Amino acid sequence: MAKKNDAFYYDNFASSAELACKAAQKLDDTMRNFDPKTIERAVEEMHEIEQAADENVHEVNDALITAFITPIEREDIATLANAIDVVIDRIEGVLHRIYFTNVQQMRPDALEMSAKLVRATEQMHDLVLELPQFKRSKSLREHVITVNTIESECDDIFIRAMRNIHTAELDPLTVISWRDIYSFLEYGADSCEFVADTVENIVMKNS
Repeated sequence: MAKKNDAFYYDNFASSAELACKAAQKLDDTMRNFDPKTIERAVEEMHEIEQAADENVHEVNDALITAFITPIEREDIATLANAIDVVIDRIEGVLHRIYFTNVQQMRPDALEMSAKLVRATEQMHDLVLELPQFKRSKSLREHVITVNTIESECDDIFIRAMRNIHTAELDPLTVISWRDIYSFLEYGADSCEFVADTVENIVMKNS
């Protein structure tokens, strides 16, 4: 395998973060224009995004096996690559649960959370783009804080949504289904925050 230059790793992070944005937007569009008849196709399209992200992780791991020198510690490269991939996995997990629990109608608070997830992935993407020039970046820290803020906002919606489904007169299967969907929406926001925290730790270690 030919030696990978530093740009390969950063470009890979950026590509994966862009796929995360695409996945979040696909989820949000599917939920806002919800049609149970088209959900299976949406699941297939989401899986294509997830597969592309997995390929990025494989490429990074293959490169690290033979790399002698890397722009940052190889453990940090592997951690960040996998952390971004987890974001996409969690987003796909939301759509899976909408599909296999046979949801027939969308709930407004779920749309609030999906919108937050779109914003979180966009900020995460912008943050990752700043990583190659982190020593000169004036916005990297701002992106970290914004992702953390969005995750906190998503927490608030999650708590309210869980309270609503457990106090409303809903049948038990509906409660179980939505509890799982809300949880994975929250996992997605948590995963974005973990990416932001990982980038921040990398910056601190290399400053």
